[in-house]
Amino acid sequence: MKDNGFAGGGRLAEEGKDRQDASTKRITRKGGTRPRPGRGQLSLVEHALCPLDTAVSLNEGFVHEVEYLYADGNRHTKSAKVKILCPSGLSPSDEFYLWGLLALTFQQPEPSGDFYATPHYVLKELDCLEAGSERTKGGKNYRDFRQSLARLSEVTYKNERFYDPIRGEHRDVSFGFLKYSLPIDANSARAWRIVWDVQFFEFCKVTGGYLLFDLDTYRELDFASRRLFLTLKKIFHRCSISPIYEIRHICINVLGFAPGMELKHHKAKLARCAEKLAEREIIELPEAGVKGLFEKKGVGSYTIQFRRGRYFEKPQAMRAPAPAAESAMYEPLRAIGFEDAAIARIVAKYGPELIQTWTDITLAAKEKHGVGFFKRSPQAYFMDNIEKASQGTRTPPDWWHEYRKEEDRRERESKRQVLGLPVSDGAAKDEKDENQAFEEYLRGEAREAVQAIVEQTVKEFQGLGLPAGEIARRAAEQARRQMQTRFRREHPEYEQVSGPKPLADILKGLIPKGPPCDSSPSPLSSPLGKAKKA
Repeated sequence: MKDNGFAGGGRLAEEGKDRQDASTKRITRKGGTRPRPGRGQLSLVEHALCPLDTAVSLNEGFVHEVEYLYADGNRHTKSAKVKILCPSGLSPSDEFYLWGLLALTFQQPEPSGDFYATPHYVLKELDCLEAGSERTKGGKNYRDFRQSLARLSEVTYKNERFYDPIRGEHRDVSFGFLKYSLPIDANSARAWRIVWDVQFFEFCKVTGGYLLFDLDTYRELDFASRRLFLTLKKIFHRCSISPIYEIRHICINVLGFAPGMELKHHKAKLARCAEKLAEREIIELPEAGVKGLFEKKGVGSYTIQFRRGRYFEKPQAMRAPAPAAESAMYEPLRAIGFEDAAIARIVAKYGPELIQTWTDITLAAKEKHGVGFFKRSPQAYFMDNIEKASQGTRTPPDWWHEYRKEEDRRERESKRQVLGLPVSDGAAKDEKDENQAFEEYLRGEAREAVQAIVEQTVKEFQGLGLPAGEIARRAAEQARRQMQTRFRREHPEYEQVSGPKPLADILKGLIPKGPPCDSSPSPLSSPLGKAKKA
């Protein structure tokens, strides 16, 4: 069977923990002066997302349960329970891509829940390319990245006392991280689409919900030290001394060491993490050295406390806005045939979403129909369409919607095959039935609701000074996204058709029934097109 870049949990687990750091440490330093930022979510850095041992975490149907401490409104210390459902397993290396992708998303001129970029752009920005791998789009770096996306896309995160930075209170939450749509062909010049879970994206966007850190420093550390670095980075932002941690709690719940390990081994591993942070002046050691950090409280009971180091006294350089040559859309526009000067003008004139849509349509036409499809050239086709789309007189062609649907179907089948899950004709039929039912729903009982959402959204966007065509397109997409969530809530018979049923059976009883945390926006269709014009 052909390997399309996904790896089953069992096969990955067999490769063992010696492999776990390969994808994020096999890099080529380029001597650039611009620091690379990472962006973490404040509550998620409080605890381990999975064990450090990949022989445990990289297994199908893996469920990670962990606890962490927090202060309530009265400054009393409380504990919160977290459950992380990982249908295809999870690796500590996946956290690097999660935090890196978040940072790249929010460094775009107009960050949104849809992030479009080629894998080469992402790996280049994260400094994860080996020398010469720029020309090897199907190489190991790309495959590792694709496998990480596959695992992250299936995660469901549940926290009974998650701090909601939007509402300013602790709440019981459940959400995912991301979904994606990728070209099957490894040599395709089209951008990959990363769709962030709506709720997770909001938590990472709002002030008080995210943590910025130096990604280069983070990457230089081993996995356990990375987690300790982020935990202390959050604390040292406001305090010079950390809370007092019980050794087993910080080793198991925060860093992800095995709970069955003897206390002396926990202490030794934690001491090595502290030494690595001290080498970079992230923490300051007492006169007695690392041993002086530990305090015995009783038989088999030790605590540890950290003091802020000089690392945090250094000015934190901010990453300058990326020039057009480093835009996420640079490579797709270059593949169409534009030179740097033209790309700079396009990026400056048109909104990111318009550029994303019409670069993908142009490159899809080139792949599907060949260069003979264009009357003049791909560049002329792109410019004519994006200009008219910006004026509200051009919408994406029907063939492109169908092409994307077919790509999504092939991607799901490819993933099921590599994960060893059955692919049935019934699943494809059910999906077709859902799409048809949703279109009928938009044209019928939901027609007035769609119209109301579009009108309200148009009013909200008009104050932003966007072109009329851009406002209409965004309003239509938002209406469709909201109605798709409502449709699945009102028609639960369709809620399970998009996932592999055998894996759902594995997790039966762990994931409560209900609408998905995130519904990716589908392409615009005729009902919304009519509502948009109205």
